[in-house]
Amino acid sequence: MIAPTDTPDGTVQHFSQLLGDGRVDALMALYEDGAAFVPAPGRVVTGRESIRAEIEQLVALRPTMSGRVEQVLQAGDTALVAYRWQMRATAPDGAPIRQGGLSADVLRRRADGSWGVIIDDPYGAAGSVAKPDAASA
Repeated sequence: MIAPTDTPDGTVQHFSQLLGDGRVDALMALYEDGAAFVPAPGRVVTGRESIRAEIEQLVALRPTMSGRVEQVLQAGDTALVAYRWQMRATAPDGAPIRQGGLSADVLRRRADGSWGVIIDDPYGAAGSVAKPDAASA
């Protein structure tokens, strides 16, 4: 049986499911040490603690995410996945949130054959140039 994280595209799709389920620890298990995450266009956080804080805020919005893999480019143990996604959530004030984009996610094959995320940019080329947060650098 193939696990959701046995392929780069499966790993990215699995992220969407885990996010909707609110499984922060399982989401964090997808990230490699030293990973980078873009929580908003133009902003990058690095490292597990900073990424966890952003993921916890995102999960608190009770999101549902869907999408489709547009492209996978693989070179050995590294892959770039382009994923067209849509997300619906609820802001703390009850207002609906709707977002979407074309992500650019870089993954690396782990020793056990699964794939881990090293760069997670939900906004891909559509986002402005992202600079690391001083707090997470």
